[in-house]
Amino acid sequence: MAAPGPDRLSYEVVDVFAPQPYAGNPLAVVFDADELTTEQCQALAFEFHLSETSFLCAPTAPDADYRVRIFTPFAELPFAGHPSVGAAHTLVRTGRLPAGRVRQECGVGVLDLTVDVAGATLGGGRPTLDPGPDPAALAAALGLSAADLADSPVHVAGCGLPFAYLAVQPGAVDRARPDQGALDLLGVGEGVSVLSWDAGTATAYARVFAGDLRWGEDPATGSAALGAGVWLAAAGLVPADGTAQYTVRQGEQLGRPSVLSCTVTTADGAATAATVAGTVLPIASGTIRVPAR
Repeated sequence: MAAPGPDRLSYEVVDVFAPQPYAGNPLAVVFDADELTTEQCQALAFEFHLSETSFLCAPTAPDADYRVRIFTPFAELPFAGHPSVGAAHTLVRTGRLPAGRVRQECGVGVLDLTVDVAGATLGGGRPTLDPGPDPAALAAALGLSAADLADSPVHVAGCGLPFAYLAVQPGAVDRARPDQGALDLLGVGEGVSVLSWDAGTATAYARVFAGDLRWGEDPATGSAALGAGVWLAAAGLVPADGTAQYTVRQGEQLGRPSVLSCTVTTADGAATAATVAGTVLPIASGTIRVPAR
C-alpha cells in the first residue's frame, strides 16, 4: 500500500449505525484534508461514491477539537448525522482524540459528541419546525395514495438539517417510489422520511430519500433521525414534557439494516433537543491519490 504523502491521503471506510459489519451506512473518512479545495473534496467524494464522505481538518473555532467537511457525491452539506458519528468515532479509535466528549466544527457550528468503544452519540443543532406540503400531494410524489396515510400531520422538522416527515400505514413504507420531478416542486427541506410509527415499541420504521442524493435512498440518516424527534413531539406521539427514547430502523430495503437510537427532550409539547447514537464498525483503510487542482 502506498504511504501517505504530498500526493496521497489516508482514509478509512466505516459502517455507521451498523448492527453488524456490512450493514448500516458506509462512510469514507479522509484524514488531513486541510489543503484540499472544495473541488478536490467533491472529486474524492464522487470517487468513493458513498452517500457521504467526511474530510477531517484542523478546527478554526477556538472551542472545537476538529473540523469536518461533509460531501455527498454531488454536493457539500453543512451537517449530517452519520458522517459526524463516523468521523468522531474514527478519530478516537485511531488515537487522534481521547474518548469521551469531543467537539466537532461543521457548517452549522460546533456540536458535541460523546464517543465510546462501540460508537458515538451526537447532539443535534437547534430544533426547527415548519408546515409541510399537503400530505396527499407528498404521498403522490412518493408513489403512494391518500389511503396509505396515517393520521399524523406532515411537518418539515430538523435538528441541524430539515426533512419532511410523512407518516404512513406500516405496509406502505416499502412501497414508496420517489418521483424526482414531483418532489423537486414540493417544499421538503433536504429530503423526505417516509415512516410508520409503532407506539408500543417507540420505533419508527423509515426510508429516507434525499435531494442531495438525486432523490436516492439513504441507508441510515442521523440528521433525519434527529428531526424525527422534533416531528414526534409536534405530532403528540411522545410526552409533552421530559426526555423520551425512540428507535429508528432504516436501510432494510437496501440490504443495509440500520439501527439509530435516539432521544428527544420536550417542554410544553415542543422539542428542545435531540440526540442520535449508534455503533461504528471499521471496514477498510488505505490511501487515495489527491486529485489535481
